Amino acid sequence: MYTNYETIKVEKKEGILWIYLNRPDKLNVFNMKMLEELSDVMNRIEDDEGVRCVIITGEGERAFCAGADLEMLSKLDPQGAWKLSEIGQRLMNKIESLRVPVIAAINGYALGGGLELALACDFRVATENAQLGNPEVKLGIIPGWGATQRLARIVGLSRAMEILMLGERISALEALKMGLVHKVVPEEKLEEEVASLARIIAKGPTIAQSLIKRVLNLGSQVPLNVGLELERQAFSILFSTEDAKEGLQAFLSKRKPVFKGK
Repeated sequence: MYTNYETIKVEKKEGILWIYLNRPDKLNVFNMKMLEELSDVMNRIEDDEGVRCVIITGEGERAFCAGADLEMLSKLDPQGAWKLSEIGQRLMNKIESLRVPVIAAINGYALGGGLELALACDFRVATENAQLGNPEVKLGIIPGWGATQRLARIVGLSRAMEILMLGERISALEALKMGLVHKVVPEEKLEEEVASLARIIAKGPTIAQSLIKRVLNLGSQVPLNVGLELERQAFSILFSTEDAKEGLQAFLSKRKPVFKGK
C-alpha cells in the first residue's frame, strides 16, 4: 500500500506511519515528484484505519527538508508559480487536516518549504543542531505554501514578521522559546523521543484527536462564538463513539482505557 515511491520511504509499525523524505544528497528538497508522492501517501492514510499517528522526517543527518528545488523555481513564470503554490498549499492543507496527528521530526535544516511542511504538522520535535527559517525574501520572493499564514498563528504576528522579513535562520533553542517547536532533543535521541510521543498518541482515542485538530484549526480563524459552536458540536458527537463509552467506563472502573478509534 505504501511502496514504489522514488523520493520518500514509508514504514508502518505499531499503528505509526513513518515517512522519510528521501533525497539526502539534495538535502531532501522538494521536487514535483516528492510533492506528488507525499500527496498520494496522505490520501492513502485517510483510508487506512490501521494508521493512528504519522511521523515525517528527513533521511540522512543533514536536513529535514531544505525547501524547494531552486532549479525548479528558477524556471517559473507567474502562471507556473501560481500552480506550484496551489499544489504545495493543497498538500500542506491535507497534512494539517489529516484525520490523525502528525509529528515533524526535524533533523538538521528545515528551511523554506521544509519549514512550511513542519508548520502543517501538529507537533514539531527538533534536534539541538536543527536550523529553521524562511529565507525566501533573500531570493526576492515570499513563501508560497502557507508560512505567511500558519507562522503568525503559531508564533504571533511580530515574530512572524521578523522571521519572514529578515529571512534569517533560527536555532532550535530559539525556536523552542518562541513556541515554533514543542521540544528540542539531542540528535541521537530524536527517533526514540518521537517514537515515544507517537506511541502515546497511537493509544489514544483517534476520533477525539481528529476533532481536536479540526476545532483548533478552524476555531483559531473564526469569531469566538463560532468556535464555541464548533466545540459544542464536536463535544456532542463524541458521545456517540465507542471510545467515549470506554474512556468513561474505564475511569469509573479505575482501569486504563483501551481505545479502538471507533
